[in-house]
Amino acid sequence: MSKLFEPVRLGALQLQNAVVMAPLTRSRATVNGVPQSIAREYYEQRATAGLLIAEGTQPSAAGQGYARTPGIHTAEQVAGWRAINDAAHDKGAKTVLQLMHVGRIAHPLNRTIPDAPVAPSAIRPAGQMWTDQKQMQDFPTPRALETAEVKALVDEFVAASKLAIEAGFDGVEIHAANGYLHNQFLASNSNQRDDEYGGSVANRIRFTVETAEAISAAIGAGRTAIRISPGHMFNDIADANPVETHVALLDALATKDLAYVHLMLPDAFAPQLNNAGDVETLTKTIRAHVKGNLIAAGGYTKAKAEAALDSGLLQAVVFGRPFIGNPDLVARLKNDWPLAEANPDLFYTPGPEGYTDYPAYAG
Repeated sequence: MSKLFEPVRLGALQLQNAVVMAPLTRSRATVNGVPQSIAREYYEQRATAGLLIAEGTQPSAAGQGYARTPGIHTAEQVAGWRAINDAAHDKGAKTVLQLMHVGRIAHPLNRTIPDAPVAPSAIRPAGQMWTDQKQMQDFPTPRALETAEVKALVDEFVAASKLAIEAGFDGVEIHAANGYLHNQFLASNSNQRDDEYGGSVANRIRFTVETAEAISAAIGAGRTAIRISPGHMFNDIADANPVETHVALLDALATKDLAYVHLMLPDAFAPQLNNAGDVETLTKTIRAHVKGNLIAAGGYTKAKAEAALDSGLLQAVVFGRPFIGNPDLVARLKNDWPLAEANPDLFYTPGPEGYTDYPAYAG
């Protein structure tokens, strides 16, 4: 049988197969960040995967930047996630919560607090983002975090991780990719600090390393994971040398003890390579510096996934948008059934349409 459909172990997580559902922002939570019952149905429909990585979730109100994204910092949010995890576990899937503090990728209209967005430095990102009230709006200039605030943020991530375990998740994934807060600290264009968290590569990786170490100590390294995206220029990230930065990061992390490292490769969603070489070379470079489990996302087909598993390059393969329109993606891949196309106009709209109404394959 194909390794894609065989059980595999990632740290403390024993998976029923090597198919992983990517963390997909779907903007279906309440204004206060509480996952709704339709989210339970959505994840339950897709729980034939070995691992469900739940959508990017803010560890605090200050970590929110997008409309209707979920949190993991209130009792109501924990209860909402617990119902989702119970349903997913009943179908055999393991679940990991992606902790996503957006940093400067935020707009005040999408937040429940009046505080300005924060970032490593007071540098406004190029571009705009959606708000329900006024549609597309320019990003505001963020406030630069004080050194003591950066240290306090590590504790914030630890508290959110403990709540994630309380909510029934099997682990957490630090979102250090795609231009969000940890990625902003890593990248030279968004981190212009002159304290211990800025300047040299060793300083720019410090916040992410401290976060991973603290979470590992709190919930176990085998339940702790991290997502990186060295080749992306998404959300106005342009590190001068992303490969050097990420190799230093991986070498500083106890990757052999972590559940996994999740590599987000450039694809149709974010196609740019930022001085990182071609995708194949980048993947092999990252593999050489991950001493434990490596999983990856970025346009994988069944054939490419099986080849990556057979070669030992990856231990599991992450599928993103195919899971949106194909709740039974594992069965479709296994049986070579055709894949349905999802409607991108409904990716981030509220309600069940384009969320829980995609049917299983009927033949």
